[in-house]
Amino acid sequence: MKFIKSGLTILAASFLLVSCTKEDPLPPLDDISGLGGDTWVPTAIDNWIYDNYTEPYNISVKYKWELGEIDLNRTLVPPKEEQVIPLMNAIKQAWMDTYVSEAGPLFFKNIAPKFFILVGSPAYNGDGSIKLGTAEGGRKVVLYNINDFRIKGMPGYNPDTDTASVTEMFRTIQHEFAHILDQNVRVPISFSSASANSYTSDWLNVTAEDARNNGFITPYSNSGRDDDWAEMLAFLLVNGQTYFDAYVNSIDPANVSATGVTGAQAIQRLRDKEASVVTYFDQAWGIDFRVLQARTRAAINSLLY
Repeated sequence: MKFIKSGLTILAASFLLVSCTKEDPLPPLDDISGLGGDTWVPTAIDNWIYDNYTEPYNISVKYKWELGEIDLNRTLVPPKEEQVIPLMNAIKQAWMDTYVSEAGPLFFKNIAPKFFILVGSPAYNGDGSIKLGTAEGGRKVVLYNINDFRIKGMPGYNPDTDTASVTEMFRTIQHEFAHILDQNVRVPISFSSASANSYTSDWLNVTAEDARNNGFITPYSNSGRDDDWAEMLAFLLVNGQTYFDAYVNSIDPANVSATGVTGAQAIQRLRDKEASVVTYFDQAWGIDFRVLQARTRAAINSLLY
């Protein structure tokens, strides 16, 4: 038995020796994307991003595909390079420039997110909803579905079919920035006090009519205080005051919702939230919200028509 064991030991050691001394060539480091060895020559896109985002505001925009920057449990599509400059230029005109015009470059440098991650497709959630954007820690924004972004001057643009998706993209930007503003200077509790008992985690089953009749701007705003705030701000800026007034005026004051909210109460909720947004911008940031609203709407119209 000792002989057999010794023989097996020698055989195993010989096998180990042979295995360890076998030299298979390893791929060079610069062929392993994402491990620090990948390099590229800056393109016209990179130079444009540097001139318009990085140099003036210290903001980086990642459009080259990096799996570590996105949700690994979703099937996503990389962005098309030809979409990057039109999208980021539109965002600059309708978001960055409007805030800088009203609050100054120092405000924007201090409060703006420092990273944009671009994804070509939307992110589909397990509950059937679609994620179009996220803000992480007030410093990183992920934008999805940019491959479908088309504005005036881009091939195939049709205002009758593309206006809705463009408006949704800008609402996503404003929604995520609203969260960042709130993270820096908290929105007063009074904003959501009247609606506190109407929030529900089951917002996917809330219809647009139900949301309106309960004093919310969208079904998603029905999900909780944070998104109620973000949706209100986004719709007031992107859709404009005329849209908001028509939305509020469409509520029948005598109506009673399924949850017992009267139309008059729903109208008052929406008007109180509107007033809270205006006051917050003035007191927290010294920004005239009505001027910002008009600038934003005019910039979006110039991109669409």
